[in-house]
Amino acid sequence: MTRRFQLQRRRDPGGGRCCVPQCTAPGGFDSHRSFHRFPQDETQRKTWMRNVRRPYLVVTRSMAVCSRHFVPADVTKRCLREGAVPRLFAWNRFSRPASSPSGCGTSPPPEDESRGEAMDVGMSLRCHEKLLEKVEKKLQKKLLEKKVEKKLLEKKLLQKKVEKKLLQKKVEKKLLEKKVEKKLLEKKVEKKLLENKLVEKKLLEKKLLEATLKQKFGLERFSTSDDDIRFYTRFSSYSHLQAFWKQIEPATGEMVRVLPRPSAPSTTADPPLQPSPRLLLIDELFLFLMYLSLGLKEEDLADRFNIHPTAVGEIIETWAHFLYALLGAVGIWMSPENIRATMPGVFGQFSDTQVLVDSVEMRCEMPSSFLSQRETFSLYKSHTTLKGMIGVSPHGAVTFVSSLFSGSVSDTELFRQSGIFPLLDKDMAVMVDTGFRIDELVPCKVYRPPFLSKPSELSHDEVLVPEDVARLMMHVEKSTRRIKENKLFDTVIPPTVAGCINQLFVVACLLTNFQNRPRVEARAEEVTVC
Repeated sequence: MTRRFQLQRRRDPGGGRCCVPQCTAPGGFDSHRSFHRFPQDETQRKTWMRNVRRPYLVVTRSMAVCSRHFVPADVTKRCLREGAVPRLFAWNRFSRPASSPSGCGTSPPPEDESRGEAMDVGMSLRCHEKLLEKVEKKLQKKLLEKKVEKKLLEKKLLQKKVEKKLLQKKVEKKLLEKKVEKKLLEKKVEKKLLENKLVEKKLLEKKLLEATLKQKFGLERFSTSDDDIRFYTRFSSYSHLQAFWKQIEPATGEMVRVLPRPSAPSTTADPPLQPSPRLLLIDELFLFLMYLSLGLKEEDLADRFNIHPTAVGEIIETWAHFLYALLGAVGIWMSPENIRATMPGVFGQFSDTQVLVDSVEMRCEMPSSFLSQRETFSLYKSHTTLKGMIGVSPHGAVTFVSSLFSGSVSDTELFRQSGIFPLLDKDMAVMVDTGFRIDELVPCKVYRPPFLSKPSELSHDEVLVPEDVARLMMHVEKSTRRIKENKLFDTVIPPTVAGCINQLFVVACLLTNFQNRPRVEARAEEVTVC
């Protein structure tokens, strides 16, 4: 039996093909289908566009949605209900209810045969649509599988590209590391060469400095040799001398210099002498100490320091007066409490000794005057001498220095005129040599080796006591030897320094407290005196 259906002629020029994706309805009108344009309302139009999955669709007059996508209740006599929106699509598996034989709301034909044929056509269409949906699903599934395969392939290609890039980066990294290692090696080589050059430069500078210092005579030349410092200055080391210099340096700003004596006006037209180059203050001190320690001639010192001999004399006299005033202002006399605190154990029964006194004689040139010769001649030295007195504490420090007197003065008179009397009291004791007969002059106890004033024998106690006193008097004799180690006083004193010989003697005695430690330490081991 052949079923027939008739197509409706298109009267509305605005109708067209359905714009819904996957819709296979033909564009012509029939008794089961109608087409509806997009609404004019903007909100409702966007709802239609969202439902048909075409949110960015540019709506034109020819675009429409067929009645298959509306529920039957929204379509009445080919007209849409107000506010109706499309809801039935291929992706939500739409199906029209069986109660509506007319897919688009058209009135059925009056004849029963036409109604049956229309229902058969609707069923055929629905079956066809389901078949199309299955085919579409299979196609979509295949497309999806191909897309997945394509993505996997792309992923593999991308992974290979990434691996290739990683490999390239590793190779580049290795090359870069090799370059860096090469540069580091080159830098190390350059650094080593530079260090060698610096070492060579320092060696050359050191040699140049040594050569310069050898040409220039000064303290810095001997800064690396403590033996030379000890030889030239009597200080134990270079650092020891620098410590002494730091103590006196602030006072050098108030130093009063001895000016050269004005010479008589010359009748000749000789050019004036050029002034000698000025030495550093520390080098002037070095020159002065060399003069004391070695007793060098002024001409010798002038040649060493490359200055005029007259300048040498001025420097010696200036520093003699300066150190005499500076060091002499320091109180070197020790209180009884400090003496007892530093008393060595070797003094035993003589622990109340405050000072050990002895005389120092220095030979000088014989004056031309017979009266002066008689005053300065010493029977003990068989030469014209100058005589001074020093006092030493029991632990070996110089605590008293007198002025110089003529060599003919006796030890007792020297003690009387030295000025030590105001420093002594009855609670003290003084240890002296045999020549100092001062028992009736001082208010304190006197320890002295006994001597035979009359032709008689000494008692047993008088024999034992001198041995103890003589042993202890060696401390002051060692201090005297320290002073005599200055060659200026060990030889005949020249008349050129007669004007400042007293200052030179006092400074030499006071410097012994700075140049060396005391001969006897306060914490020395206890020694029993027999």
